[in-house]
Order: sequence, then structure tokens, then C-alpha cells
Amino acid sequence: MKALAKTLHAQPAAAPALSGEGRPGVHRIEPAAAEAPARAALLQVPASWDPDRPAPLALMLHGSGGDPQQGLSLLQPAADAAGAIVLAAASIEYTWDGVLKEIGPDLESIDRLLGWVFSRYGIDAQRLAVGGFSDGASYALALALGSGHLFSHCVALSPGFIPPTGALGRPAVFISHGTGDRVLPITHCSRRIVPALQQAGYEVQYREFSGGHEVPPQIAGAAVRWWLG
Repeated sequence: MKALAKTLHAQPAAAPALSGEGRPGVHRIEPAAAEAPARAALLQVPASWDPDRPAPLALMLHGSGGDPQQGLSLLQPAADAAGAIVLAAASIEYTWDGVLKEIGPDLESIDRLLGWVFSRYGIDAQRLAVGGFSDGASYALALALGSGHLFSHCVALSPGFIPPTGALGRPAVFISHGTGDRVLPITHCSRRIVPALQQAGYEVQYREFSGGHEVPPQIAGAAVRWWLG
């Protein structure tokens, strides 16, 4: 596989410099003017958030044509009940650059976004996940494998493939897929992705379910329990 031209550089801070700005609720994160054409992201902070305790964080990526609201909803309400922060990013185009062509501008936008969050919230580096649905799951796999020094876990919900990426670190991987998926058929997607990851030495938790191109609540709950267990 082709190596990434760059990897994510943002890192959780031991003592966030702007921790006073953090608060529970859903926050809209607008890109700086110089970052156009980047789109706004969403951050959901649970009511149980404690600024004195590092919290788990999941960076969630929407599917093709989706938006951050879709990404935010993927692991809810299980993530909120577990006290985890969820950051939902937006692709610059209708889907992620690694799905369309090569990884680049979207990765840079995500790096800035993570830096914004890390400067305001204490994050548990041992429970820092990247995940997504459909195209977002494919891109999440690429980010996890290429930035395994940052992400401890990856939650790929109905992925199509793994965009060309490098290998850095060994994050644990959760993959789910509906046996009746007609958008990204399971036989051409997860049933090929999972063995390839296992052969490459990754720890993979794989869940098939009776359903289509979707994320059933029980799958979202299982993913969160696996991630935070």
C-alpha cells in the first residue's frame, strides 16, 4: 500500500491550555477563514463531563453525501451514557478525499480540528477512537492505520475498502456489516477487509448482523462497549 504523504500531528495535552472553554452540550466548530472550503464540525460533550478527568473521545466520520449530524448520531446514545466525547468532522467535498482520490486536504482539516479539541478538553489517549459509517468507515480505517500512534481504536461501520495508506502503530479495530447490504455488499467489502487486517496483525472484533446499509442501535452499543470496555 502507498504510504501517507503525511500523518496526523495533533496530540492530547496533559493540561489543556483553554480548558475553561470546555462545557457539556453540542457545539458547532466553525473553520477559520483561512481554512476555506472546510465545513463546520460538531462536538458533543456528555453531561457527566468532568474537566479534571480525561475523557474518551471518538472522531466520527459521515458517509457519502452526509454531514456531521450523521456522524454525531452513529454511536449515540451509548457514547453519551458512557461519558465519552464525540467529535463529528465534515469532508470538504461530498465524501472523503481518500475515497475519491488521495488522502490530503481532509486529513489536514481533521488535524486542525483535533488540535482545537485537544486544547480545550482533557482526552484519554488510551481510549481515543476514530470511526465512521460507509465511506466514513473506509476513511476511518485509513486514518487509524496511518495514524496508529494517535488512535487506540477504530470503529468501522459498513466499510467499503481501505484507501491506500501507510502503517503506523496497531490500533484495535471493530467492524460491523449487514448481511443484506445492497449499497456495499458484505462479500466484496468487510468479508475481504477483515481477513486482510487479521493477516497484517491487527486485532479485529467483527460483527455481522441481519440488515442492510445501516447502523442498528445494538451494533452502536456493542461498538461503544468494545471501545470503552
